[in-house]
Amino acid sequence: ILGVGATVRRPGVVRVGDEEVIGVRDLVHLSLSYDHRLVDGADAARYLTSVKALLESAAFEDDLYPDAAA
Repeated sequence: ILGVGATVRRPGVVRVGDEEVIGVRDLVHLSLSYDHRLVDGADAARYLTSVKALLESAAFEDDLYPDAAA
């Protein structure tokens, strides 16, 4: 079971071009529960790492606001 918490805004490091600055970031907490008899903990950790990478690399603004880029 993959649990997804509410999105919250928190201060953090934000990349602007090649520079890193302090800014406000949207964060969400993910939690994974599974049967240890069937799934190895390392495999579950790799799965969550993959989900995190996919979420961080997605351009959600492009999907939500397609006319904004024009």
